[in-house]
Amino acid sequence: MKPSWSTITAAAVCLFPVARPAAAAEVKSPDGNVAITFDIAPDGGMVYGVSYRGQPILADSRLGLSLEDAPALDAGLKIVSATAGSHDETWRPVCGERSEIRDHYNRLDVDLQDGRSPPRRLRLTFRAYDEGAALCYTLPEQDALKECVISAEGTEFHFTGNHTAWPVYSAQGIYAETPLDDIKPDCERPLVVQPDGGPCVAIGEARLVDFARMRLAPVKDRPHTLRSMLAGTAKVTTPYTTPWRVVMLADTPGQLVERNYLLMNLNDPCAITDTSWIKPGKVIREVTLSTAGGKACIDFAAKMGLQYVEYDAGWYGPEGDAASDARTVRRDVTKAGKGDLDLQEVIRYGQQRGIGILLYVNRRHLETQLDEILPLYRQWGVKGVKYGFVQVGNQQWTTWLHEAVRKAAAHRLMVDIHDEYRPTGYSRTYPNLMTQEGIRGNECMPPAEHNLILPFTRGLCGAGDYTVCWYNDRIQTTRAHQLGASVVFFSPLQFLYWYDRPQQYQGEPELDFFKQVPTVWDETRVVQGRIGQYAVFARRSGRQWFVGSLNAVERRQLSIPLSFLEPATKYRAEIYGDGSPEGDASTKVSIRRLPVDSTTVLTADMAANGGQAIRIVPE
Repeated sequence: MKPSWSTITAAAVCLFPVARPAAAAEVKSPDGNVAITFDIAPDGGMVYGVSYRGQPILADSRLGLSLEDAPALDAGLKIVSATAGSHDETWRPVCGERSEIRDHYNRLDVDLQDGRSPPRRLRLTFRAYDEGAALCYTLPEQDALKECVISAEGTEFHFTGNHTAWPVYSAQGIYAETPLDDIKPDCERPLVVQPDGGPCVAIGEARLVDFARMRLAPVKDRPHTLRSMLAGTAKVTTPYTTPWRVVMLADTPGQLVERNYLLMNLNDPCAITDTSWIKPGKVIREVTLSTAGGKACIDFAAKMGLQYVEYDAGWYGPEGDAASDARTVRRDVTKAGKGDLDLQEVIRYGQQRGIGILLYVNRRHLETQLDEILPLYRQWGVKGVKYGFVQVGNQQWTTWLHEAVRKAAAHRLMVDIHDEYRPTGYSRTYPNLMTQEGIRGNECMPPAEHNLILPFTRGLCGAGDYTVCWYNDRIQTTRAHQLGASVVFFSPLQFLYWYDRPQQYQGEPELDFFKQVPTVWDETRVVQGRIGQYAVFARRSGRQWFVGSLNAVERRQLSIPLSFLEPATKYRAEIYGDGSPEGDASTKVSIRRLPVDSTTVLTADMAANGGQAIRIVPE
């Protein structure tokens, strides 16, 4: 479907006079459920509101930009014009949770100017999607404002009550269910807010490429209100458009997940002409930093259906030492008793067995050697780079990091970003950005409750490098929970066996699930879900379905209707579950196989902190 722009009906956008000397405007989503209003308040400030199915979600929320050495653009502006339009297209992500995405919205551009001479001009753009609302600021090219420093942003999110929320204060932090009015400054995005009786709301950011990151802070003396909190100033040259501020809306937490493509829709289309070299897959990391260790991982990967081996920190020297050189291979690893590393031999061996090599590089060496190592790694035959401990937040490092993704694309290298970076949809524009951390995963061995918050919060903004484990005895969940996690947590580069080594493998039959599970999907559905308690995700790859179920705290049984299967078609289900009702971490996984069809209702009988994984294939 090709994109279309047109003047849309009064049912979608309304401009109408009000009792005060200003004008008000409204834009509605294509299905009419989401409405965004804009107005000039009695005190001259700009305000907007958002409603869903007729229920107010945000009311009289302030807008504005503060500038260094100049009056703010937040009051005293008059509406010059308002232009309506619509857009409708369908596009295909290179590596996604669904094979097709519809980008369908109604838009409203409001042009304003102040009373200075010459006047300063500002444009507000609102988009109303069926999936939520979005807004951004544009400073048009103008003599009165050629360059400026944005010192703060006044975008507010004024909720109608003290709703339940799930804040976190670092990208890899610990979530806690919290009343909205108790949220502290520097709250990470996306922030999920759940009013009593619904709907579910998530405040997020999209298309952050060369601006200061937004987090959220409470507004003093205004209950139930959060405000954009920028990580530093942003110097811009007009014309300039800020990142999007997003209000995701859904009836349930699971539907929020099913609509998480909204952030990508707010990014530019793919800028890479030939994407054939971008290949998702499963990864095991190599930590002995040796030739023998690399070959052992390659053999394991080839046997177990993995596609990549990643050489982790230290292969070129201590990552925290600025004197280390990411253009060379550290040869003195024999001092640690790990054996020598001939990286070229490992790469050659991997090529023979169809396994690619990824390399970790710390930000110290990325910042000084990036332009040299990227062409060098491509010459070596490396498939991708993990950017480690990157600096994030302010405009300088945000700009640098996204430029580093573009530079990697120029050399046909995939990218995995660690550590505090959280995505805002840039993988649509540069799909070589395969995944990123910004998630408290199995590096930290979180409890099951945390794993049941992540899909409905962090999972809304993009792929998460969760690092699934199997053998390590520090796992806080059952092994069936880990199997299910490989379906629930989306990552086109999915790291498995994070703390595990190839020699630990003893032919466990349940690991066939890891062997078969894909990392990208044609369709995603959330069958059941309650934040912090349980989740059932069903994802389709071709005609196969994979179902991951996760559970927290107490034993639980959940129904899984298979109505998503093709009707009148016979399937075979392979069910990997907790081996006993107690299901402690040492319990072996039970395996059952049975015929199913679209009328079948399966049961996930999960232990406390347990889980289940199902593979469903046509007969």
